[in-house]
Amino acid sequence: TTGATPNSDSSSTIEAVEDNPDGGCHIYRNGYYRSDISIVEGILEVNIIQMTNIQMTASQAENSLVDFVVTCQGSLPTDVCTVVSDPTCQVSKSVVCDAIAVPDECLLTIRRAFEEPGTYCINITLGDDTSQALASALISVNGGEST
Repeated sequence: TTGATPNSDSSSTIEAVEDNPDGGCHIYRNGYYRSDISIVEGILEVNIIQMTNIQMTASQAENSLVDFVVTCQGSLPTDVCTVVSDPTCQVSKSVVCDAIAVPDECLLTIRRAFEEPGTYCINITLGDDTSQALASALISVNGGEST
């Protein structure tokens, strides 16, 4: 026994330390304990509900821009990350993260640029201090169009 101390309930707390053959030690505490637990809902679900190609003039045509309209359920996100990968979703080509302010409803538009035509795997992650949620899509960018 290493000591006995009174707690707020006027009872004793006894702490025992025991050597353990695996090299560590175990501490046993007997008595009354109190803690507060906060239940956090978190971001429960993310959905990409629309993808729209942004029409640009011929002088701006070096990149294809696509708008992703995203919704979520649960708490409101504070940041969004977009990972653009190859069609197998194995090799990342770019990662873009931004802080966002979502006022009261989780509906946001994310604009991303694609340097060349091709098929891409898109992972959009919405996060806050306690949770993250992910939505994925396969997108085909054909110069001025996306599907």
